[in-house]
Order: sequence, then structure tokens, then C-alpha cells
Amino acid sequence: MDLFDQFTPPGNLLPCDGDVRYYGVVMGHGQTDDFFRRLLEEIPWAHDELVMFGRPVVTRRKVAWYGDRPFAYTYSRATKQALPWVPVLAELKALVEQCSGEPYNSCLLNLYHSGEEAMGWHSDDEPELKKHGAIASVSLGAPRRFVFRHKQSKDQIKLMLEHGSLLVMSGATQAFWQHSLPATKTVQSPRINLTFRAMVA
Repeated sequence: MDLFDQFTPPGNLLPCDGDVRYYGVVMGHGQTDDFFRRLLEEIPWAHDELVMFGRPVVTRRKVAWYGDRPFAYTYSRATKQALPWVPVLAELKALVEQCSGEPYNSCLLNLYHSGEEAMGWHSDDEPELKKHGAIASVSLGAPRRFVFRHKQSKDQIKLMLEHGSLLVMSGATQAFWQHSLPATKTVQSPRINLTFRAMVA
């Protein structure tokens, strides 16, 4: 039996203006641990370098950027050039595409060393991304709280992203909602987040 035959398609978590589906854990425990270990060992992690309020900033978290082609991706006024896929990412990409039913041509990876490393409110709405395209977020490692906030009403949706889980954002989500990964002192172990995306040609 196919792995995903056992899953019932999840419902939309958002009350309006977008589409967010949380699939929960989509891989076996041993497979999840193996992906986490391989990513830690095989990805050339580097500190993110951004420009904030006109000043260069080097983040504590580390990142990597991959794609079908050497896509240039600019966010926070810094540009990254995509590396070619490596086997562990190609395997995860196939798994995510099968589960979500959406194609992806790139992946941004973030490595958070502990709960003190966080991500502030933002939307993934850069012009290089396909408008209303799906973004699939895979979480590996320490479970972390994830929050959505509507840009106008300020309503919030909160959930816990588990080790080996998949979250898919699509439709008008990025136009109407922001999301964040809040800091917490209770988490002392690392988490890897992979966001598979569709870049425009």
C-alpha cells in the first residue's frame, strides 16, 4: 500500500482569505530521523545574511537554497543563488509532491539551533515566487509553535509543527496572512524547516 493511502486529506485551517492544510506526520519515525541526520550532515549550512533597516545583519540560524536551476531569490534585500539538488532533498521533494499533489522547483532550508532562534512576522510573497502557488513546509527535529495572523483583522491561528510533519500554504494565503515562528526558551534542541516552492521562470 502506498504511504499516503492511509491519510485523509486535511481541512483548511484558515477561516477565510487563503488555504492552509496541515497533514501532520507524513513519514515513519525511522525515516524522519534519517532525513534529519542526513540534512545536518550533508547540507552546506551557512548563516543567513540580510539587510534590515539599511544595515547588514548575520542571523544565528543557518540557511541553504536549492532548485531545478540556479534561481536567484531575493528576500530582506539579500539575493541567494540556488544550488543543484542533492539526493536527500530530491527524496524529500518527491515525498512532498506525492502528498500535496503540487509540483515544486526549489527549496529554502532553515536550521534553528534552539528555540531562541525564531522567525518574525512575514509573508512569502516575493515576485520571484509563483502567484498563489503552493508552498510546502516540512518540519524535522524539535516541535515548534507556528502562528498565522490575518493582515487586516489580526485574527491568529496557532498550531504545533511536529517532527516529520507537512504544512501546505496555497491560494491567497500570502496576500492576506503573515506567519511566524515565535521564540521559546523551553526548546533546546535543533529544528530543520524546508519550504518547497515554485519559482517563476
